[in-house]
Amino acid sequence: MENNETKGFAPSDFKNAQNARWCPGCGDHAILNVLHKAMAELGVPPHQTAVISGIGCSSRLPYYMNTYGMHTIHGRAAAIATGVKTANPELTVWQISGDGDGLAIGGNHFIHAVRRNVDINILIFNNKIYGLTKGQYSPTSDRGTVSKSSPYGTVEDPFIPAELCFGARGNFFARSYDVNLETTRECMVAAARHKGTAVVEVLQNCVIFNNGIHSYFADKENRADHTIILRHGEKMLFGKDGNKGLVQDGFGLKAVTVGEDGYTIDDVLVHDAHCRQNFLHQQLAMMDGHDLPMAFGVIRDVDALVYDQEVDRQTSEIKAAKGYAGLRDMIMKTHETWNID
Repeated sequence: MENNETKGFAPSDFKNAQNARWCPGCGDHAILNVLHKAMAELGVPPHQTAVISGIGCSSRLPYYMNTYGMHTIHGRAAAIATGVKTANPELTVWQISGDGDGLAIGGNHFIHAVRRNVDINILIFNNKIYGLTKGQYSPTSDRGTVSKSSPYGTVEDPFIPAELCFGARGNFFARSYDVNLETTRECMVAAARHKGTAVVEVLQNCVIFNNGIHSYFADKENRADHTIILRHGEKMLFGKDGNKGLVQDGFGLKAVTVGEDGYTIDDVLVHDAHCRQNFLHQQLAMMDGHDLPMAFGVIRDVDALVYDQEVDRQTSEIKAAKGYAGLRDMIMKTHETWNID
């Protein structure tokens, strides 16, 4: 970790005096605190940072930031964030959305922001429920979820944010969960340092309407055997004793115990987050914590052309070629104007 003191920022520099208005015990509190720490580590001044949100519990977050911020309308956070970054490429732009705001009404904007590879950091707070509107099922709710809008259980399969990201040709995807503060910080910092759209899914607990939805892997007694923290260049090991690993099994993955059934440490896969082909990244992201451990950390981090940089480059080239000094100059030089008497 870089020394924050050399850059002159502390987490408190990104925190304002507002009291966070989330339920006591809500996972959003932890995510907010980690975001303050990540921003301090990155060293980007508050006045060069913009936090954009849509509608939902998570979308209150800009009110608790000492940065530029905009609380927009339902599902349009990605569209506004794209406009902000394209208009001012010097800003570091964070988008805050819930699973409903980002993947239901905002799903179309999400996939096109990812496809375009706009240099924004999208944080998806995934509690698998609509919290602000009091407990309806969301696009990420598991099949069979009993909620206020599905009293007999849902009869549909959910979106998996990683799968949606990869389907839109995403180049960065990371995942963490609210009580794993260190991994969440690592994911946020890596997302901000990535050039292009960076999607970070944070699995978050709604203590009121979906309490314990992530407990099968997040509870302390379950974590070691049901989760794996991926780091580029390191062996994919997990388990209480660190002796379980992921190996290739045909075209799929299999969890094994090192030293049993003929498997050695050499058989365990090494994580390559920078591989351009996303086949293995998708397999890792689709593990659900049951038969295979759920994957956390930076799963994919690949360089590609960045939308706002390409727009800025194109604009500069055309202005130079046409001799435009600004918008008025462009309008007048096209001779496509007329006077109204």
